[in-house]
Amino acid sequence: MKHIETKPDFDLTQPIQFLALGFGSGLAPKAPGTFGTLAAIPVFLLLTLLLPTPLPYAIAVIVMGLAGIYICGKAADDVGVHDHPAIVWDEFIGFFITMFMVPVTWQSILVGFILFRIFDIFKPWPISFIDKNMTGGFGIMFDDVLAGIFALVIMQLIF
Repeated sequence: MKHIETKPDFDLTQPIQFLALGFGSGLAPKAPGTFGTLAAIPVFLLLTLLLPTPLPYAIAVIVMGLAGIYICGKAADDVGVHDHPAIVWDEFIGFFITMFMVPVTWQSILVGFILFRIFDIFKPWPISFIDKNMTGGFGIMFDDVLAGIFALVIMQLIF
């Protein structure tokens, strides 16, 4: 008997899954993390308009990141797949961290996008260790938080 792999049943009408899937961007058939990061850009721009100074921006990102532990963990539990590629809220937070206290220009957004994707895709140590050894919503979020921090350090050196 041949095993047929089925796709998890995500439900975008559920607010938790809607957020976890990056407003649906994580359902892209190829490179969902990249599409999730692209979808984070307009949200980042809105955040910088609403919260133009570092402290409120940082507080908002921390709150969204802490909420992301629950959001990502619940969405993963709902479909029975730990860190399913369609779950991209962690990419949103990683990108928001990457862009912390960086002047907002199309060039900085492009460089931040590329740097974050490089760290998220290639996962140098300790990101790879976290990715392989931590589970649950915290594990889903933390490797992208680290990727964002690594990218942020380089962004601060560049900009």
